[in-house]
Amino acid sequence: MDAKHPVRTTEKTLTLIEELKRRGPAGVTELAEGIDMGKSAVHNHLSTLQDHGYVLKTGNKYQLGLKFLEIGGSIRKSMEFYQVAEPEVKSLADDTGELANLLVEEQGFGVYLMRSKGEDAVDLDTYAGLRTHLHTTALGKAVLAHLPESRVEAIIERHGLEPKTPRSIGSREELFDALESVRDRGYAIDDGERLEGLRCIGAPVKSSSDEVLGAVSISAPTSRVSDEELHGELSERVLSAANVIELNINY
Repeated sequence: MDAKHPVRTTEKTLTLIEELKRRGPAGVTELAEGIDMGKSAVHNHLSTLQDHGYVLKTGNKYQLGLKFLEIGGSIRKSMEFYQVAEPEVKSLADDTGELANLLVEEQGFGVYLMRSKGEDAVDLDTYAGLRTHLHTTALGKAVLAHLPESRVEAIIERHGLEPKTPRSIGSREELFDALESVRDRGYAIDDGERLEGLRCIGAPVKSSSDEVLGAVSISAPTSRVSDEELHGELSERVLSAANVIELNINY
């Protein structure tokens, strides 16, 4: 929902934070050019953020501080879903040797709450806090499949269906067909749809009232996961993990 009376100063500060996130360490001049803001105004915003511990300055360069990590870590720790799911995600990674992930939906995006690396896990670009389009991941499709259709339509309208690879879902019709398949078999598949050469299996985690709380998944290189394993042992292990999390949350 858009703010009826947005505060312009706050919007400018947030734009600056996003620019620092995108660029990494940067000086006042390049930041001002990047967001089309006067250098004096950029300096004032940076100085205020620095005074409150959100920005660090080294020489003539500014960068985001770890206070953002403190806030995010505190939010995650307070979430019952994360507290209950964390040991099961770690167990899933240890048992399979692969990368296990936990994700929730927020404002139409998927947000990774955690990942846990098994002995043979690949190192991907994901990290706790990463936001991603839901239609490109097994985790996201597992969540979308159990949201009301009107909510899915609203997400498509707001965020679109931008493809990440040639295998990504690219149309509303294709997405809804995929979501029906997820509901039929109980789990979702990402076959190189966000990262080429990677296969993922994701299962939803639901509350006692059948509301989807998030999803859990395994990710592995395509070369290590046959179709038989994808729809057999690995999918069964992910479904089992989701079931354990559900039981621990609901009972």
